Amino acid sequence: MTHDTGSLHARHRAVMPSWLSLYYERPLELTHGEGRHVWDAEGNRYLDFFGGILTTMTAHALPEVTKAVTEQAGRILHTSTLYLSRPMVELAERIATLSGIPDARVFFTTSGTEANDAALLLATTHRRSNQVLAMRNSYHGRSFSTVGVTGNQSWSPTSLSPLQTLYVHGGVRSRGPYADLGDVEYIAACVADLEDMLQQTAGGVAALIAEPVQGVGGFTAPPDGLYAAFREVLAREGILWISDEVQTGWGRTGDHFWGWQAHAGNGPPDLLTFAKGIGNGMSLGGVVARAEVMDCLPANSISTFGGSPITMAAGLANLGYLLEHDLQGNARRVGGLLIERLRAVAAGLDVVREVRGRGLMIGVELVRPGTDEPSPEAATLVLEAARDRGLLVGKGGWGGASLRIAPPLTLTVAEAEHGAELLADALRWTQQQLVAG
Repeated sequence: MTHDTGSLHARHRAVMPSWLSLYYERPLELTHGEGRHVWDAEGNRYLDFFGGILTTMTAHALPEVTKAVTEQAGRILHTSTLYLSRPMVELAERIATLSGIPDARVFFTTSGTEANDAALLLATTHRRSNQVLAMRNSYHGRSFSTVGVTGNQSWSPTSLSPLQTLYVHGGVRSRGPYADLGDVEYIAACVADLEDMLQQTAGGVAALIAEPVQGVGGFTAPPDGLYAAFREVLAREGILWISDEVQTGWGRTGDHFWGWQAHAGNGPPDLLTFAKGIGNGMSLGGVVARAEVMDCLPANSISTFGGSPITMAAGLANLGYLLEHDLQGNARRVGGLLIERLRAVAAGLDVVREVRGRGLMIGVELVRPGTDEPSPEAATLVLEAARDRGLLVGKGGWGGASLRIAPPLTLTVAEAEHGAELLADALRWTQQQLVAG
């Protein structure tokens, strides 16, 4: 059965906000998926290299998750945190152990935005300060508080905020004033910037919030060890470190289970936020913090939908599958191959400035051929051309000019090879269009 996508688009525009973005000139209605593939309402099949913004982390229609959700739905859908919940406690126990944070406590939310919002509430309450450090080019969510710590103009609809935010260097390795430095010198310069920035505050800064790999920012990352070096400075001042693992968690980077582990020289973060992939499409997020920080709130609080029995069942099944099948190892192996293929393609194309990333979290930054100028036009052209060839990718980054590639972690070598071929063809076609004028 086919559907009139054009009519649905018109209905969407009539009732949805104008700022609710849709990909593609002719937006897609995805109707079902299996493994690493999805189908649209017209029956077209696509290799999914974006996974619902890194959320379908394991696979579409993963039987283990579908079974767990179905069985839980047949028992009870909702209770709230006012009642004991066995699946919530069981998932919290597993995440607390995996987090690396000592004496950890876990609070479940329904999204990454809400998780970061809760982490900011905890940090500012614990430190009794509304001063927060964030990274340039960062993104932490769409709520009032998380927009206030987002250092990305494209995703900052307001300058109003309950927080006083100061932005430090380091999240973008290949652009900015320190881009030409070696890694050791780069880290030293960013640490000096951090120390200087702290001299501009009123003292008692609450926290630094940072994505180990910037997601919406185009999958940019600092050299390994930057946040460990930052941590040394922060610890002297009692400033908390919040690691935003909404996109980097659960082994996606291949080398590590958490993004912060690439910066582990001075221990784990004080708080860790997660969401997206853990639910494999279910609305599940949360924050992990050491007990002293988590328990600092002086008032009652609950979560109506956080820790829902059905999302907890999905999370438990998904996490179990991920660990039992070593999907972190698969991300490292297959992701490494995919990055190699894309770098080989990029070597012959002026439209590609950089292929970066690790594991199955890969960014391709595009420029106007013959320049270093970011080209959002190129990103839009590649997005459309990839779709025409049966491949879905995302975009974002500096000036909206980066492709974001993040397939489900069960991606096979054959699928990686096929996706690289499709993307290579889309990139070559795009360069021809731009050069032709």
